[in-house]
Amino acid sequence: MKKVMQGVSRFKKEVYPKHKELFEKLSTGQEPEVLFITCSDSRIDPNLLTQTAPGDLFLVRNAGNIVPPHGIDPGGTVASVEFAVGALGTTEIVVCGHSDCGAMKGALAPEGLGDFPHVCRWLGHADAAVKVVKENHADLEGKEQLQLMIRENIVAQLQNLKTHPFVAARLAAGKVRLHGWVYDIGEGEIYSYNLEDRSWAPLSDDEIAQIPSSNVA
Repeated sequence: MKKVMQGVSRFKKEVYPKHKELFEKLSTGQEPEVLFITCSDSRIDPNLLTQTAPGDLFLVRNAGNIVPPHGIDPGGTVASVEFAVGALGTTEIVVCGHSDCGAMKGALAPEGLGDFPHVCRWLGHADAAVKVVKENHADLEGKEQLQLMIRENIVAQLQNLKTHPFVAARLAAGKVRLHGWVYDIGEGEIYSYNLEDRSWAPLSDDEIAQIPSSNVA
């Protein structure tokens, strides 16, 4: 905790004065373009990874970067998606998983979560990915199985996003884009999902160049 508190002290003395104008602007409101949904894992720093500043990302973090489908039991993630897209008008939605994800290990082996009933229930939102992996790739195990599970979970959560009314409406109008990413912690690489051909590839400069710098029209 001392390290955290020392960081706060340095922020007040060194960081805030350098960016005072930005923080004063942000004190009156926010206009993030990107809703960034990622894991709670301590190894993931979205702003460091994307080299973005305060105000650029509307962040949602939870175990396994999960997006429950829209329903009668909203919860914090569902409410955050609704607010980000409906009220703030975010036009890009990124679901970002990561290598060595403990939540995905738990989803693959829920029998080991006996002492964590709430975690087990939460990871039920990844059941579609579990079924895809176990029924279609029964030959995989260990690291290869986990890697596929991490990717299939991203695909499942992108599908869940489409059940949310504001997301569905703005997708239909071409006002929102969905992105699936997996961050490899050891490599420092981002793998991006192609929604059209269901393929994965490292995020390339060519792909970045094709994305307009401004919001979706």
